[in-house]
Amino acid sequence: MVQRRIRILIVDDHPIVRKGLAATIEPEPDMEVVASASSGKQAVGLFREKNPDVTIMDLTLTPEMTGIQAIQAIRREFPDARVIVLSAYKGDEDIYRALEAGAVTYLLKESLGDDLIPIIREVDAGGGPIPPEVGRKLADRVNQRALTPREVEVLQLVAKGMRNKEIGANLNISEETVQGHVKNILSKLQVHDRTQAITIAIRRGILHIQ
Repeated sequence: MVQRRIRILIVDDHPIVRKGLAATIEPEPDMEVVASASSGKQAVGLFREKNPDVTIMDLTLTPEMTGIQAIQAIRREFPDARVIVLSAYKGDEDIYRALEAGAVTYLLKESLGDDLIPIIREVDAGGGPIPPEVGRKLADRVNQRALTPREVEVLQLVAKGMRNKEIGANLNISEETVQGHVKNILSKLQVHDRTQAITIAIRRGILHIQ
């Protein structure tokens, strides 16, 4: 009897990472890498073509389609798709957004160790294992007040060094409205000034400074 093999799609914008993951997976007798993609758009196309059992997805892809957007696109078309996020991003907001988009679990590149292979098998079998560190970050987020999309937009412009008047002109809102958003941002992030807000937002994954 021929053993079924778990068919895997790897998505990462770094060739070395893709090769390293393939080198880890290919020796397993019950697994095979059926394709690898370097962008979100390519990942969606290859998923349609190959219909893998498990997809390993990075989040830091091209601006044209982020990892989150790629997960959303795949899951819209293939609701049963099983996606493992493997990312260097370790902020609670990154983790929350990935799982909200439809990822089954979230793994940190820095603490992966020998866990990848058993996690692939568990995800293929229908499981959704959450590593302890990721679980702790998700638990912490429950006690955090989420920023609205508009507040994130304002904070992104604050991080670019814009003043309230400039932010208002950029977003076509009044300077007073910007002041209100900034006040809410500081309150929700539990900080006293803009610099602290930016620091906390980057640490939590609300902002990514390229």
